[in-house]
Amino acid sequence: MELLDAARRRAVRPEAAAEEPVVPPVPDASPTPAPAPATVGDVDTAPAEPRRTYLLVDGENLDATLGNNVLGGRRPDPSERPRWDRVRSWLEQEWGQPVQGLFFLNASNGLSLPFVQALLALDYRPIPLAGAPGEKVVDIAIQRTLEALEGRDGDVLLGSHDRDFLPQVQRLVQAGGRKVGLLGFREFVSSGYTELFEQGLQVFDLEDEVRAFNAVLPRVRIIPIADFDPLRYL
Repeated sequence: MELLDAARRRAVRPEAAAEEPVVPPVPDASPTPAPAPATVGDVDTAPAEPRRTYLLVDGENLDATLGNNVLGGRRPDPSERPRWDRVRSWLEQEWGQPVQGLFFLNASNGLSLPFVQALLALDYRPIPLAGAPGEKVVDIAIQRTLEALEGRDGDVLLGSHDRDFLPQVQRLVQAGGRKVGLLGFREFVSSGYTELFEQGLQVFDLEDEVRAFNAVLPRVRIIPIADFDPLRYL
C-alpha cells in the first residue's frame, strides 16, 4: 500500500501557481465631452464683396442736354445716341472694379418698354419714377440715392450736368475715401461744381474720353491741342 501511494505521488506533477486572470479594461462610460463653443475667430465668414462703382444716370438731363444744347433742338440720330454698354465697359476699366448701373427715368407720362428692355439687357437697373405734375422726380430720387451712398463703401459717378445735386456731391467729395466724378458734356457741366475740382471731383466727357458715340457730334468748343484727333473730323 505504501508502495502504491509512493508511485501515485511520483506520477502526480505539482500544479504551477495559479495566475491571476487578466481583466480587460472597462471602457470609459463617461460621455464624450462636447466640443468647445466656437469663438468669433473660429467662425468662417463669407468673403467680402468687391468694391464697386455706382453709376447713377440722370437720363432726363443727359437726353435734354444732347438734344437741346449739342444738337440744336433736334432729335438725335441713332449714331448720335450714347452707347450705354460702352459707357459701362469704359468705367469698369477706368476705375478697375465692377459697376452697378442705375438709370433714372421720368415715367410720369409713360414709359418706353423697348428702351427699358434694352437697359436690362445691358445690365443696367432702370428706375422709372412718377409724381405730381411739375415734380422733379428724377432729381429727388438721385438726391436720395447720393445721400444713401454716404453710408456705403464704393465710388460714385453721376451722369448729369445738373446743379441740383451739388450739396450731395460736395459731401461725398469732402468725406474722402472714394472716387467721385461727373459724366456728361464737359462744357455744359454746372459751374457750381468748379470749386470741387481742386478737391478731387473728376469730370469725364461722354464723347472725348468715353467714346460713347458712333458719330462725331456737332459740338463747337475749345479742344486742347493734345487731345485733337484730326481723323475724327475727316
